[in-house]
Amino acid sequence: MNQKANIGVIILAAGASMRMGTPKQLLPYRASTLLLNTIETAIASICQPIVVVLGANGDKISSKMDQSRVSVVKNKNWSLGMGSSIRLGIKSLLSYPETIKAAVICVCDQPFLTAEMINHLVFSYQTTGNPIVACTYADTYGVPVLFDSQFFSELVSLKGKRGAKKLIQQYENDAFFIPFPQGIIDIDTPEDYQQL
Repeated sequence: MNQKANIGVIILAAGASMRMGTPKQLLPYRASTLLLNTIETAIASICQPIVVVLGANGDKISSKMDQSRVSVVKNKNWSLGMGSSIRLGIKSLLSYPETIKAAVICVCDQPFLTAEMINHLVFSYQTTGNPIVACTYADTYGVPVLFDSQFFSELVSLKGKRGAKKLIQQYENDAFFIPFPQGIIDIDTPEDYQQL
């Protein structure tokens, strides 16, 4: 599976981890950290390029990363919310010389995300022709989510705390959904991390 698709991955890792009390991106996980595990997962998928959006604690986090295989962008306006990080990630993909057909947006605190799940999003996109492929868990849907490039302009104009979910809602009829039951598990608090 060496054939990389012209589909980028944006890893959102700009938050301040207020409820955790320490940068969750750096929490030890599987002989690595939550963020590095997510990066390795993305690298193992058929997608490239991979863009990591940092914000709060950006310098501290980037100093612990191998930046040779990913592109790191720092969101100075991370406190404005996820929309601002998605916007930066998409802009970064648009700056690549090759045409990026679609983007998979994921977060760094879903520890059970796998390369197979990212590939599943891509294959579903390629086989169904649906321009949005999102994951479903616990009666909702969300990240990881793939958006065709036709949505890039709308993703670039996202405002404030609203992430991409609003866009999935808006175009629900164009979306294809795949179950990712473990997607419900994300690490926001020390209790979540203890359970993990």
